[in-house]
Amino acid sequence: MAGGGVLDANSGARAHLYEYRITPYFVFACIVGSLGGSLFGYDLGVSGGVTSMDDFLEEFFPHIARRKKAKGGETDYCKYDNQVLTLFTSSLYFAALVSTFAASYVTRNKGRKASIICGSISFFLGAVLNAAAQNIAMLILGRILLGVGIGFGNQAVPLYLSEMAPAKIRGAVNQLFQLTTCLGILIANFVNYGIEHLHPWGWRLSLGLAAVPATLMFVGGLFLPETPNSLVEQGKLEEGRKVLEKVRGTPKVDAEFQDLIEASNAAKAIKHPFRNLLRRKYRPQLILGAIGIPACQQLTGNNSILFYAPVIFTSLGFGSNAALYSSAITSAALVLATLISMALVDKFGRRAFFLEAGCELIFCFVAVAITLALNLRDGKEISRGIGVFLVIVLFLFVLAYGRSWGPLGWLVPSELFALETRSAGQSMVVCVNMIFTALIAQCFLAALCHLKYGIFLLFAGLIFLMSCFIYFLLPETKQVPIEEIYLLFENHWFWKRYCKPEEDDGTPPTRA
Repeated sequence: MAGGGVLDANSGARAHLYEYRITPYFVFACIVGSLGGSLFGYDLGVSGGVTSMDDFLEEFFPHIARRKKAKGGETDYCKYDNQVLTLFTSSLYFAALVSTFAASYVTRNKGRKASIICGSISFFLGAVLNAAAQNIAMLILGRILLGVGIGFGNQAVPLYLSEMAPAKIRGAVNQLFQLTTCLGILIANFVNYGIEHLHPWGWRLSLGLAAVPATLMFVGGLFLPETPNSLVEQGKLEEGRKVLEKVRGTPKVDAEFQDLIEASNAAKAIKHPFRNLLRRKYRPQLILGAIGIPACQQLTGNNSILFYAPVIFTSLGFGSNAALYSSAITSAALVLATLISMALVDKFGRRAFFLEAGCELIFCFVAVAITLALNLRDGKEISRGIGVFLVIVLFLFVLAYGRSWGPLGWLVPSELFALETRSAGQSMVVCVNMIFTALIAQCFLAALCHLKYGIFLLFAGLIFLMSCFIYFLLPETKQVPIEEIYLLFENHWFWKRYCKPEEDDGTPPTRA
């Protein structure tokens, strides 16, 4: 059982008995379920482009529009430094971190499917309100509704995909969430690029089109099967087995179904999942899955690039059209990287991708910092050659992030938690992720203004520390059945002191 409790005689030996085939039913469930990522991705891509559009700035932030058009004087790094403007971006993520606790209750008690549907409804309402906004208050309220949708979607979708996937291909299946996120970012950038010329209402169309993926997610969600894990957890054993047989494409699911039942029985004994997550034997999952990895994912600085790519490129001397085009190129890198990761992560493993990409991320940020230090001066536009170099380096950075911290920041935590702490743990993942996402979104432009090129050196230093964190503390989880990952911690050089199977922490055994 994934809780790290007492094992029965057969549970550790059942994994080799699991059977599966890839069926159309399974493919449909995973594609529709993964659409939740497109909500997150479209917003990541669209918000930075909209905040660099002249029509949007002139209507809501006229002083920034004047500052943007001014030549010389104020440093280029500071043209967009405005806390209300950054609140337009970050308010969504503050709302997402609060809503994820409600999402945890729905996910645990009503199922993963219910959370996916709730998220799509809230996101649709937020998109409509943003498109119709007449003042900043309407903008922020719309962003809050979008944030609630993302809180529900990001809580449920990684769990849904991990629970539906067979162990041997779980890494690739779970990364469908990252793939749809990346496709959402890419589409949003091209939408911004094409719509910017529609004056003065193009920005409204950019924001309003977020209703399209929300609608697809809602309609598809109505036909989604619930995960076998969730059905068993709700006591619907017969229905759970039927769904398991359909998604595995075989009636020979006795071993896997028995593991689900035993995991569910242990989970039902837990009355306070958030309090249970704080117990000593779950310390590895808490530190790695719920806090460390989601925080580190944001501290790479990648989402700052994605949020503000058009703003950054404009600030660094690119024209408005060139800025949107350049950010679209970096978004394309994210899609390509995710496809690479999906193809290889179950072969090479999670740790290898984290560590190899960490070296590349550090190199790219140091290269950007040195280039800006030598070439960007107040009131002076960078040359075409330097601009092309920066786009290439940021392309390589996003390519490295997109096959490592991007998808693995969602995949690995979703694998680590025991069933009895899974919904609570995933809520913690989303909450911590959104806290750091919101803080970086709110602070990045101010930090860019004050630290200038030093902000990229800061991120490089953080990535070095995060790579050390992974090297020393994260065990490899590739192709390990999700209900047996706790065994990795019992045998880890550091974590075994917290979760030895014979340790008695005053709680009843989780297995008969």
